[in-house]
Amino acid sequence: MSGTKGMLDGKSALVTGAGSGIGRATALAFAREGAWVAAADQTLEAAQKTVAAIEAQGGQAVAIACDVTDEEQVQAMVAAAVAAFGGLDCAFNNAGIAPHQVNATGVLAADLAEASWQRLLDVNLTGVWRCLRHEVAQMRKQGGGAIVNTASVAGLRGLPGAAGYVVGKHGVVGLTKAAAVDHAAENIRINAVCPGYIETPMTEESKRRRGDAIIARTALGRFGMPEEIAEAVVWLCSERASFVTGSNWTVDGGYSAL
Repeated sequence: MSGTKGMLDGKSALVTGAGSGIGRATALAFAREGAWVAAADQTLEAAQKTVAAIEAQGGQAVAIACDVTDEEQVQAMVAAAVAAFGGLDCAFNNAGIAPHQVNATGVLAADLAEASWQRLLDVNLTGVWRCLRHEVAQMRKQGGGAIVNTASVAGLRGLPGAAGYVVGKHGVVGLTKAAAVDHAAENIRINAVCPGYIETPMTEESKRRRGDAIIARTALGRFGMPEEIAEAVVWLCSERASFVTGSNWTVDGGYSAL
């Protein structure tokens, strides 16, 4: 922003799922640190609200509508970000869905409907890969960049009644490691964040059903805030993390430590 010196001054950043929660908080944090931001969301109106919030703080941003399950839309999203800011230095592949959004809450692995399984994987895993491949294609033209994927504590351990979600997030952890190794020689760093239970629209259902139990087994005794994930993402995209790639950063208030 004007008059400030941030970790990402002069950089361009793309955020998927930028319309709310962790995505919106990270888009705002990118802008605070001096980046130009392409805020992408399946709902254009939600992306526009994020852009308005960035502009209200003196930042520069554009809103893009994108469904990460659609290859053509993903390609167009990256192209729009590049057209707006002349390149792509940072990307946060954050768009995702929760089990309750596909009627899969509390469903045992063998009882999960195939349509629910496929939808969870298509958004949470294949959607990340679709974005990553087009982001890498642009970054290799520029000589490098930094990508962060949203995994989850569900990508590090099993959670009951959430098989499709757990598998997808484990896949993001694996994709992050494999892609980091594959593209290190191209000066593209690829990492993941693994949030615990965060105060977002996506976790409202979990909080309603078992919020007290979640808090009881979280060492810090609360849900996290989206801004606390955003700080990790911004750092991973900055030059301060220049020797960090292929890592999975757990930001969960100690949930997975208990």
